[in-house]
Amino acid sequence: MAGSRAHSLYHCYSHRKASLRRGSAGRQPTAARGGPRPPARAPADHALHELVALSRALFGTRDEGEILRLAMDHIAAAGPYSAEAGYLNVGGDLVPSPSDGQMPALAVSRRVRELAGQDGNVTVPGRPWGRALGLRGPEGLHGYLVVTSRSRPTEAERSLLATLVRHTAAALSVAFAHRRQREDALELHRLREERTALQRQLISVVAELGYERAVHALMAGAAASGGGEEAVTRALHGLTGLPALVEDRFGRLRSWTGPSRPVPYPEPDPVRQDEMLHAVARQAGPVRIRDRLITLIRPHGEILGVLALVDARDEADEHTVLALEHAAASLAPELTHLRNLAEAELRLHRELVDDLLAGTDEASAYARSEAAGHDLHRSHYVVVVQWSNRTADDSFAQTVGRAASAVGMRSLLTRRSDHVVLVADDRPHPRALYEALARETGTRSGTIGVSAPSDSLNDIPHHYQEAQRALDVRRHSRERYGTTFFDELGLYRILGPGNDYRELETFVQEWLGQLIDYDSRHHATLVETLSRYFDCGGNYDETAESLAIHRSTLRYRLQRIRDISGNDLANVEDRLNLQVATRVWKIVLGGPG
Repeated sequence: MAGSRAHSLYHCYSHRKASLRRGSAGRQPTAARGGPRPPARAPADHALHELVALSRALFGTRDEGEILRLAMDHIAAAGPYSAEAGYLNVGGDLVPSPSDGQMPALAVSRRVRELAGQDGNVTVPGRPWGRALGLRGPEGLHGYLVVTSRSRPTEAERSLLATLVRHTAAALSVAFAHRRQREDALELHRLREERTALQRQLISVVAELGYERAVHALMAGAAASGGGEEAVTRALHGLTGLPALVEDRFGRLRSWTGPSRPVPYPEPDPVRQDEMLHAVARQAGPVRIRDRLITLIRPHGEILGVLALVDARDEADEHTVLALEHAAASLAPELTHLRNLAEAELRLHRELVDDLLAGTDEASAYARSEAAGHDLHRSHYVVVVQWSNRTADDSFAQTVGRAASAVGMRSLLTRRSDHVVLVADDRPHPRALYEALARETGTRSGTIGVSAPSDSLNDIPHHYQEAQRALDVRRHSRERYGTTFFDELGLYRILGPGNDYRELETFVQEWLGQLIDYDSRHHATLVETLSRYFDCGGNYDETAESLAIHRSTLRYRLQRIRDISGNDLANVEDRLNLQVATRVWKIVLGGPG
């Protein structure tokens, strides 16, 4: 109705202007009137006056579809334009609006969606110029106006078009705001009616048992129903009409019942979370923090979680506070039970990992791991975690376990005096666990060492030493913090304490294994040639002379070494590792054979 009146006003206004222009054109200035003849209105002034009239019509309606149709019908007021199509953003989808009763071409609709909210050119047959212009407001994209022209618009015409687009977008923003206001008012009315109905129901219960006993019975029933935290928050929301939620002590959402749930839920800040917990713990009863009424779930003084109501309008009364307190009391046994289960599982894991790191019977280890829900028959990696600002206590062990689960690591966990140990059934991602722990702890000052894969339970103690070696190398390097893998240490694998003959063999096999196999199959001497080349300091003439071969033969052999091993003698790291490997092969392992 408002849109029709605005449209009629606009046509009346345009008709009156046209009549005035015709009347003025019919009159000639006379001497009696005196004075010079006033200048004729410029086309640009005429267009601006038409746009002013259109703007009034646009802001006179609250219907988004009518606003878009007005803009499309009167696009010619801005210049030599035609409205090819219009689109409204409805629930994230661009819904086309007909132009002259015709739906836009599929190619135009496809192009508009490809622009993803940006302005851009649009190709329409027979039209040398075309643009898709986004209608944007503070809330985001309201829609699009697709405009074409049979001639390239002048700068002034482009400016007028931009003005029309801005006015259309502003009118849509106003209409959108009014619609949201109406919807919010209806939702608020509905919630208040629901709350009134619930309160009336409770009044009848109060008449029989008393309000407090009724709330206690309701919460106890919700807790005993087996629905856990969700059942309690559902009952609390039903009693108060306010969104109810449960977070763990670290600020992560466990359950939410009611409207306006943030998606995604905000990532907690560890420092602010601790400050909030201490602030609430110092008070008796629920505490208001911004738009939330918060109480702690802490049986025997230990904080297990947070229960809160979102009360943005400050509507909570003594009945709301009472319901919140009873809900917290009902949740305490549930969270205590879950905590005890987690601690029992952690103890089982810790005892098993402790035995694996020290060396244990395979049959017993397999049976215990199966009882713990973990498969030890796969290859495993030992992961050592150390954080400079955290003691390796149970709390930090739980933090590491939570971060590992968050990044998809299936692992068993234990802790030592200054680090936490994971036995994981897959190679960890180079950065995922470190980044997750940095978020959990609020600091990046941590180091992670990862062993080579272990295919046997008997090798896990040895691979634990590898993980510690990788961690120590990282801690003493220039970049102390991050993740280091033992099988990427290169030369550093054999420079630390605790190395044995097998480690030396592994290092030689890694760097010279392909060359040794080639020599064995072809009765060649590539490893000896490489060793002699390093002994001669990389001098071609001395190396060729010591091997009694021609210089060109030496060049050929060195090229074959590069091709077979995949290592580059010009690379400093490859050259160093190859030189050490040839020395170990020749002196420690006895050379050929």
